Amino acid sequence: MANTRDIILRQLERLELPDGGNIVSRDMVRALTVEGDQVRFVIEAPTPDIARQMEPLRAAAERAALSVPGIARASVALTAHAGEAKAPGGGPAPSLKIGGHPKGGQESVRPAQVRSILAVASGKGGVGKSTVSSNLAVALARQGRRVGLLDADIHGPSQPRMMGVSQRPASPDGKMIEPLHAHGVTMMSIGLMLEADKAVIWRGPMLMGALQQMMSQVQWGELDVLIVDLPPGTGDVQLTLCQRAAPTGALVVSTPQDVALIDARKAMDMFRTLKTPILGLIENMSSFHCPECGHEAHIFGHGGVGAEAEKLGLPLLAALPIDLETRLAGDAGVPVAAGDGPMAEAYARLAERLVQGGMA
Repeated sequence: MANTRDIILRQLERLELPDGGNIVSRDMVRALTVEGDQVRFVIEAPTPDIARQMEPLRAAAERAALSVPGIARASVALTAHAGEAKAPGGGPAPSLKIGGHPKGGQESVRPAQVRSILAVASGKGGVGKSTVSSNLAVALARQGRRVGLLDADIHGPSQPRMMGVSQRPASPDGKMIEPLHAHGVTMMSIGLMLEADKAVIWRGPMLMGALQQMMSQVQWGELDVLIVDLPPGTGDVQLTLCQRAAPTGALVVSTPQDVALIDARKAMDMFRTLKTPILGLIENMSSFHCPECGHEAHIFGHGGVGAEAEKLGLPLLAALPIDLETRLAGDAGVPVAAGDGPMAEAYARLAERLVQGGMA
């Protein structure tokens, strides 16, 4: 049986746009939340000029939402990609500064409506952790999960590029951030709040504060699973997440080579110390299949992660090959898991395994 949110989206699909498609198929509906008899969402236009012409559409969307049984109140705001957001009262949405000192104490910053938090981690950089995170999020969404993706790699955020989004998130009330949506995934990244080429030169306390804000001051809504793409290593961000958000578990990504496994073991030791369950290991860049002759080569070694998983009594959740299509798709902003083919099927199997195991 369809839930109220799905019924509202079906009503909104009837609002066709002059240049084709509708506001749902064109991915213009943002941050749709239903609380009791009230629905709130944002319609995001491509430019501020177009947004100024869309008041009739906004009003029509509000009427469509109110036509759904059980909905008595609807709040619909207009925003634009260029960052000129409109609050429900019509004024510009104030900006929300990200990256302050963390709040004191040890209170939880886990979003209340998020059922499961999966931390995707690696001991070292360059093993494809962010690629795995984005594709896993999309694969889970294609299996019907309500999925969020938090890019917590604050010094090197790559999810905006991999997910194909660049607009600055709005904050209509100056307190809560409206996340963005792409490929069926609700997402947030520090990279969306700063200039593209701006370096993040922050000490530990500011990193910890930024993570707390992105966990507790983002309107994540109801999610089955929130994927957190952690930075490499065992630093302040990992410590804050494990202590303040109580992740359901961690997925550790590594390539098969010994030098990557040395650091992966340190990451696993960190999670054990912080009492965060390790749900399994993922071997990335496991092999290379030549598209011309079909020869299989093991560029980074073979089976190292599987052997480590067996030694530790942990499941090897996937062995993913190094693949040109995956790299091209990530650079283009459309994760390979969003399409068809062998790599999409590999991520679908990984997602299915997590769903069947009750992890997502």
